[in-house]
Amino acid sequence: MTEYAIMVEPLAQADGGGWLASVPALPGCIGDGETPEEALADAERAIGEWMDAAKALGRELPGPSSLGQWRQRVPRSLHEKLKIVAAREGVSLNSYVASVLAENVGRVG
Repeated sequence: MTEYAIMVEPLAQADGGGWLASVPALPGCIGDGETPEEALADAERAIGEWMDAAKALGRELPGPSSLGQWRQRVPRSLHEKLKIVAAREGVSLNSYVASVLAENVGRVG
């Protein structure tokens, strides 16, 4: 498993179909496959190859672009509503917000 974010998205049939996995922090680092899992595995292999090539060229290796957290101010009314829904679901506010974000990012792709 890599520390780098990998974006997996379907390829149009006009482009041959299948799935494309790209690594935004590493320009040109991509993988593909017939399934999302194959594309992800191919991208993970490509990260190692990208790093080896960058080292051979004497280039600086970028770190992952995100540490996985940020602070977001929201109106008190929204905060309270989110706390209520999270409590109903039996999860923490952070877990609830993370799951809502993940679900919606999955829809947008």
